Amino acid sequence: MTCLKSQKGVVLIICMIFLCIFTALAVSLAAMSGTNLQIAANYHKVNRALESAQSGVEILRFWLNGIYLPGSVPASQRLNPIYSYLKYSANIPAILNDTNTTITISSVTLDLANSRSFNAVIEKISDNILRLSVTGHYGLVTRTIPVTRTIAVIYNFEQRGNTVFDFGVATRGPLQMTGNSELEGVNIAVDVYIEAIGAATALDLTGKCSIAGDVSIVDPVAAAQVSNASSISGDKGTAAEQHVIQPVPSSEFPVPHPEYFKQYVENTIDTNNTVFENIIIPAGKNPTFSGNVTLNGIVFIETPNVVTFSGNTIVTGIIVGNGDVNDNSKTNRLVFRGTVDSRPVTQLPDEFGQLKSETGTFVITPGFGVSFGGNFNTLNGVIAANGVEFFGNAGGIINGSIVNYSTTPMTLSGNSDLSFNRSGITKSPAGFTPELRLEYDPNSYSEIVL
Repeated sequence: MTCLKSQKGVVLIICMIFLCIFTALAVSLAAMSGTNLQIAANYHKVNRALESAQSGVEILRFWLNGIYLPGSVPASQRLNPIYSYLKYSANIPAILNDTNTTITISSVTLDLANSRSFNAVIEKISDNILRLSVTGHYGLVTRTIPVTRTIAVIYNFEQRGNTVFDFGVATRGPLQMTGNSELEGVNIAVDVYIEAIGAATALDLTGKCSIAGDVSIVDPVAAAQVSNASSISGDKGTAAEQHVIQPVPSSEFPVPHPEYFKQYVENTIDTNNTVFENIIIPAGKNPTFSGNVTLNGIVFIETPNVVTFSGNTIVTGIIVGNGDVNDNSKTNRLVFRGTVDSRPVTQLPDEFGQLKSETGTFVITPGFGVSFGGNFNTLNGVIAANGVEFFGNAGGIINGSIVNYSTTPMTLSGNSDLSFNRSGITKSPAGFTPELRLEYDPNSYSEIVL
C-alpha cells in the first residue's frame, strides 16, 4: 500500500509533459506553416514580378521589331530614331540621354489593381549591338519595397535590302504598258509596286499586255485600267482586278549614292576608242556611240549629258550618273537603241580589285531618263533612274529590279518582253544605302539577379 501511495500523481505529470510537448509541436507547426505561407506568397509575388518583366520584353519587342533605319544614319546617332519612334509612335515614355547612348523608359503600368508595371533601359553596347534590360514590378514585399525582377536581351542591327527591291518593278509614277509588252518572272512571279500619288490612273494596260504577278498600288483612288486582252497573274479583264492590291503602305525607296563610284574612275572618255575602262564622261559631252563598244568597270556620267548607244554595246561593269534624284525633267538621258550585252562585275580581270565585289547594280543614274530600244540577253543588276522606258523589241532577262524614282509614267511599248530573275538576291545592290533593322537575339535572354 505504501508503494502505491508513492506513485500517486505520476499520470498527471506525464500528461502535463505530453501536453507541453504537443503544445510546442503545435506552436512550431503553426509557425512553420505561417513561414511557408509567407514564402509561398513571396514566391508568388516574385513570379508575378518576373511575369511583368516578361510582358515588358514582349511589348518592347513588338515595337522594336517595327523599326527600320536608313543605313545612312551614323552609328553614333542610331538611338535617335529609335527614341523618336518609341516616344511619338508607340506612345511609350522614353528619355534619350545627352550622349545618345541610353534610352530610359519610365514606369509602364500593366495592371493598376495589382501594381504590376515595368521600366526598361536600352543601352548601346557597340555600333551594332543594343542591350535591353526590363525590370518588372509587382505589389510590395513590405510597405516600401516593391518586388522586382529584371530580364536582359540583346538586339543587333542587321542590314536588309530596301523593300522596293522585293518587287520586279517599283515606280513612284504610274505604269503604262501598250502593245504586246510583258513583265515575267524567270523563277517566281514578278510583282509590281506603284505609288502614283495624286495620279488619276496608276496602272494602264492597253493591247495584249501581261504582268505575271500582283500589282500593289499606294494611292487609294488612282485607277487601274486593264484591257480585256491584257492579264495580271494569268487572269484577264475584270478577273485581273483581284490581283490589284490597293491601297498598300508605302515602301522606302533606296537612296542612291552615285558619287561613291567616282573612286574607281581613272580615265576621261575618248570617243575615238571602242574599248573603255573606268571612264568619266564630262558634263556637256553628249556622246553618241554608233559602232561596237566595250565598257569595262565604271562609266561615270556627269550632268548635263545625253549619252546614246546605237550599236552593239558590251558592258562588264556599272553605268553611273550623278544627277538629282528629284529631277524628273529627262534633260539628262541614257539611251540604248542597239543590242546590249551586260555582264557582272565579277567577270572583270583581277586588276579591277575591289570593284569586282560591287555587285547587284547595272544602271544607277538618278536624274537621268533611261531608254532601251534593242534586244538584250541579260542585264546584270538593278536599273534605277528618273524615267524608265522600254520600246520596240527591247527585251531579255533582268537580274534584279527596275526602280523608277520619277513621278512621271514608266512605259513599256511594242514587243518589250522583260523576264526578271530574282534568284540569289540577298543583299542591297552596290551604290544604295541599305536599310537597318533591329533583330532580336533569342539566345541572349537572361534573368538578372540583383
